[in-house]
Amino acid sequence: QVQLEESGGGSVQAGGSLRLSCAASGDTYSTNCMAWFRQAPGKERERVGVIYIGSGVTRYADSVIGRFTISQDSARNALYLQMNSLKPDDTAMYLCAASPSGAICTASTAKYWGQGTQVTVSS
Repeated sequence: QVQLEESGGGSVQAGGSLRLSCAASGDTYSTNCMAWFRQAPGKERERVGVIYIGSGVTRYADSVIGRFTISQDSARNALYLQMNSLKPDDTAMYLCAASPSGAICTASTAKYWGQGTQVTVSS
């Protein structure tokens, strides 16, 4: 099993930045991908970004391209989300997720999830 714990959320003004962290522990050896999702009231869960561990390839939601960057630190078993130029619409609970080899990191298929960290952006 893999355990995930997010941190780094908080309240910022529009235009500000935050860096979210996701610490992974447990049996992480065969992780295929890790991803950040966000969930806001009235909206479906959205995949913000995903990174494929073996290749380092990343993909992002159109709404965050150019503003958010996802990265992974193998030595620390950590996933990061650098969020710049934050907008009020970015306000959401941000969740870290991971899947083992043979599985993909989508909202419906990700196997492991953290509890989430709240990001609030004021205008």
